[in-house]
Amino acid sequence: MPKSEQNVLVLQGGGALGAYQAGAFQKLSSGGFDPQWVAGISIGSINAAIICGNPPETRVQQLETLWETISSSIAFSPWTCGPNSRQAFAEFAAATTMSYGVPGFFRPRLPGDFWPFGQVPAVSLYDTSPLVETLGELVDFDYLNDKGPRLSVGAVDIETGNFAYFDNQKMRIDVRHIMASGALPPGFPPIEIDGRFYWDGGLVSNTPLQYVMENAGTDPLCIFQIDLFDARGELPTDLADVQQREKDIRFSSRTRLTTDRYKQLHNIHSAAERLSAKLPMELRSDPDLAFLLAAGPECPVALAHLIHRKEGFESNSKDYEFSRLSMSEHWTSGEEDVQRTLSHKAWKSRKIGKDGLQIFDLAVTDK
Repeated sequence: MPKSEQNVLVLQGGGALGAYQAGAFQKLSSGGFDPQWVAGISIGSINAAIICGNPPETRVQQLETLWETISSSIAFSPWTCGPNSRQAFAEFAAATTMSYGVPGFFRPRLPGDFWPFGQVPAVSLYDTSPLVETLGELVDFDYLNDKGPRLSVGAVDIETGNFAYFDNQKMRIDVRHIMASGALPPGFPPIEIDGRFYWDGGLVSNTPLQYVMENAGTDPLCIFQIDLFDARGELPTDLADVQQREKDIRFSSRTRLTTDRYKQLHNIHSAAERLSAKLPMELRSDPDLAFLLAAGPECPVALAHLIHRKEGFESNSKDYEFSRLSMSEHWTSGEEDVQRTLSHKAWKSRKIGKDGLQIFDLAVTDK
């Protein structure tokens, strides 16, 4: 009888596109998927904190509150129908974000904050103190640390350039750790934690999958990895396409390279186990064999990969386009992709606890 799977959510960064993750979680939650571990980067860490910092029955409601709050500044729709109008609306919404910020998230700094007016030079374009208040209202940090699922969020130490993960199994998480994971420069300021200063973890890697794989136990894992940038795309035809494609490649963080690597490590581990069984007892403690046995996670992994794929109206500004219309579309897209995955025959017929790394990318559409 195989052991039951540990359910894991892996949430990539991507600003306004994070509504896709919220919609995906809503559909997963209604389907009975209860995560025991959530790992996030940037906006993924904010969604993750809300999931882990609330009891199961209020998580979706709190996610809805977040996304309604931070998309409320532009609640109207495009003036006319058609793709050109929709794209123009998206660009207007993004320009509004740059000019006025996002309620409950960030606001522009005043001219007096910048040299030569300010006594101390500003190190960011925006002030993120509104997000501190929002997280304080939507996340119960006592619940997060004492009762909620395992939470792991990634940031980068500014002075060393090294990745740092904050994990509630190893420390008490507070609002600073979530803020640090989403402190993307030069827009957002660095966050100080115990004398060290941190920026957005997406500067090093925009997905926490590697951390999950390296810290997995022996029980089977069922991972839903919800990415916001697609590594694959068409050849750009103009400068606007070039900017968007460059951002997609940079922040997709080569997710498939990571999964391919861990599939190979799984195979090395399995081969080492078979080899160990063939060796005489005096050779089974050989350090070279021990090294091979330590390669890759010991547990079987089923990984469902969900990717927000480019909408026709989106441009390079898609990650800071916070209109209510786009938020709703991204939320719905996340729901639909989960539904396609859960209803797919390959997912329904998968063997739980099968050795190695099983990868399912089943939500591909023609959009």
